Amino acid sequence: MAITPAPQTPPIDPRTWPAPEDADVRLVVTDMDGTLLDADGRLPEGIWRVLDALEERGIAFVPTSGRQSVTLSRMFAPTGREMTVIAENGAVIMRGGDQLFAAPLDPESVAQAIRAVRERRDRGEDIGIVAACARTALVERSDPRFLEAARPCYNEVAVVGDLLEALGAPGAPSPVKLALFDFTDVSGPAEEVLGRFRGTHQVVFSTRNWADLTARGVGKDRAVAVLQSRLGIGAAQTAAFGDYLNDVGMLGASGLSFAMANAHPDALAAARYVAPPNTRGGVLTVLRAILGLRD
Repeated sequence: MAITPAPQTPPIDPRTWPAPEDADVRLVVTDMDGTLLDADGRLPEGIWRVLDALEERGIAFVPTSGRQSVTLSRMFAPTGREMTVIAENGAVIMRGGDQLFAAPLDPESVAQAIRAVRERRDRGEDIGIVAACARTALVERSDPRFLEAARPCYNEVAVVGDLLEALGAPGAPSPVKLALFDFTDVSGPAEEVLGRFRGTHQVVFSTRNWADLTARGVGKDRAVAVLQSRLGIGAAQTAAFGDYLNDVGMLGASGLSFAMANAHPDALAAARYVAPPNTRGGVLTVLRAILGLRD
């Protein structure tokens, strides 16, 4: 398989790069939507055989996404394995039912953002917000249209009458992320609602419709660094795959980084290599080459 250098980066002399099957990979981290998943949001055909081969060779496979940890774990439940997942755009790392890492938001910023969304909805804007916690998610917008949009990312979601009251109740979980949703384009509302926190927090765009607020320094790259430390490996032994703005840091921090051919230009610029698009099973194509597997 030919691996094409990203067009925004200087060409890499193929003589300085070993054949993919010679790469010393110990950790594979891959984004989901637009990367591992196909155009219909499904896991690609052949994924289970590749996961078996990775496990046989002692290579950790970790899906990473803006999705909820429960959602990610359920997607890989057919493997029967206890999966490690990086969820909520790096704000949570879970292995089975064990929480390995979480970075909660401060309550005052959460309250300000929720009030700002309420004000815009009162003016007629078709937006909603999800308070994502380590194991569940809370929403106060209860119409079926919004819930249908949220549930693919948040399998465990509870509708509450008042988000601020629910989050302030004794024993309530702490949000690790606020996810803002717009049915058309979230960029404008996100700048107004979440942009005010840029000086103290992290704001990233997961898709055209979703924008996330997390604590400062939180991201997929930091979560990958936590796993690298736990596994005793470095960036050079990490293969990362992504396609969008929330993947840029992770791609830049991984020695073997692949942006999908149909990725956002910033992701292509951050990656060292370009994989075939997700619509053609690009992640599995590259992993088969690294593992020396036949299609």
